[in-house]
Amino acid sequence: MITREDVQAKLDALAKPVGSLGQLEALAVELAVASQSLAPLTGPRRLVLFAADHGVVAQGVTLWPSAVTTAMVETILSGKATSTALAKAQGADVRVVDAGMVQPPCEPWPDHFNASPVAPGTADLSRGEAMTVEQFDAAWALGEAEAQRAADAGHRLLIAGEMGIGNTTAAACLTHALAGIDAEIATGSGAGADSAMRLIKRDIVAAAVKRLNGRTDKAALAAIAGFEIAAMAGFYAAAARLRRLVLLDGYVTTAAALIAEQLCPGTRAVMIAGHLSAEPGHRAALTQLGLTPVLEWQMRLGEGSGALVALPLLDSAAALLCDVARLADIGS
Repeated sequence: MITREDVQAKLDALAKPVGSLGQLEALAVELAVASQSLAPLTGPRRLVLFAADHGVVAQGVTLWPSAVTTAMVETILSGKATSTALAKAQGADVRVVDAGMVQPPCEPWPDHFNASPVAPGTADLSRGEAMTVEQFDAAWALGEAEAQRAADAGHRLLIAGEMGIGNTTAAACLTHALAGIDAEIATGSGAGADSAMRLIKRDIVAAAVKRLNGRTDKAALAAIAGFEIAAMAGFYAAAARLRRLVLLDGYVTTAAALIAEQLCPGTRAVMIAGHLSAEPGHRAALTQLGLTPVLEWQMRLGEGSGALVALPLLDSAAALLCDVARLADIGS
């Protein structure tokens, strides 16, 4: 097993003053330990973007209707979204998965689109269970299959992105339940909710988690999750089993990581946190996982965008470990 001390010893032996690359060296340590390699690979890499809708949107927790999920997925499939522009810039290929949209995108569908909806959106978590355990398992299996597909294609680094209007409400519920923080902290503005909407959202989050009576088993988590979130959790658990590096994005993807770690302990060992979201509960979620974000740039778009922005820094950390000579080898 490669330890932090093993990586630090290699870094200290390189042809440079000890510690002279500051936080890049700290990132190199995280990368090597997560990869379990002193010569870690950050490519090939793939972004898998999971999309789904949420019944809780009917309660006024967001400015946007569920139709925006479909519109944005169509933009992503056209290659004109923020996520696809960044993925192209970073040399990551993209797959898009309909895990449970109310309205699928217009056909014809490109080859990189997987239409496997569990149902046309979750039930309203403010009124009862968002999904059944059987639906949770179906979404989880969908994510597992995508991780296996990526591994079979030779991808070493995996990013999960998400698109789903209303999904920060589910993420807040999960973070409130699994990271042990108050609903007030767990609940942010998401995609531009105003102060009145945020208060509605906060109260819904508090009430939904209260109904669980402290339970964090699979059935309890299914009651407050989303199809895309459950799919990402399965994606992460399978990635860990397959020893693939995972680069986390923002609040919603980290909520999925909390589920994965809760149900499959040890999953977080392959994870690196790409950034700290502007959502107030994100720091607590990362702390619960024991992860330190690479960037703190106040991003909150989702779609895997923050992870993609952090990706060049992982490339730099990998290059440091793989391509720099040792001081002993240069005769000095």
